[in-house]
Amino acid sequence: MERGIIVLAIMGGLLAGCGGGPAESYVDVQAMARLREVLNKDPQLPDGFSARSEEPWRVPFAPADHNCRTALDPAAGRAPARALTAQAAASFEGDELGEVAGVGLARYAGSEAEGRIEELTDALEACRAVRAGGGTRLRLTMLPVEDVGDEAVGAELRGRLNGYPYALDVMLARSGDTLVSVVHTGIAKVDPERTRQVLSAAVGMVSA
Repeated sequence: MERGIIVLAIMGGLLAGCGGGPAESYVDVQAMARLREVLNKDPQLPDGFSARSEEPWRVPFAPADHNCRTALDPAAGRAPARALTAQAAASFEGDELGEVAGVGLARYAGSEAEGRIEELTDALEACRAVRAGGGTRLRLTMLPVEDVGDEAVGAELRGRLNGYPYALDVMLARSGDTLVSVVHTGIAKVDPERTRQVLSAAVGMVSA
């Protein structure tokens, strides 16, 4: 495992959609290596974020709503499996208290990335709020995300995590055949524009 990155190319997951047809999944070894390099080799993130990659971000609660889980999972390295050919994820610490950016990259066969971001957009719009045990209550508000990739969508969640103030932004973008997913978390507040900058930087890295 190089500099903390876990490349989430679990064979069973990538091959789950096999069986022929236009949405057939397969493992693209070169694409896997490329996505790992993008996250590991001098990532060009906004000022204030560490250039050292850490293990993928993990959802810190267990949302009862399936749509909420679906929308958050890609940034944790669990993008939709249909037609998935390569995947990698990592997190980066910010300089604000409790600030972390999680970045997930997922490449799809053919034009399947278009369908996946449509599915995730639907899930995000349907995730009205996150409710979990231990005093976790987060309300979701959609955010405009402009001029990033071929298409993009985002939302902010604000409220309490285990009873403490918590903020989380989630943004998703498609760049060609690649889905880029970002979460940006912090204590009490997170700047959506800074989240958009992380997303833009990640899209730029996969497009270079």
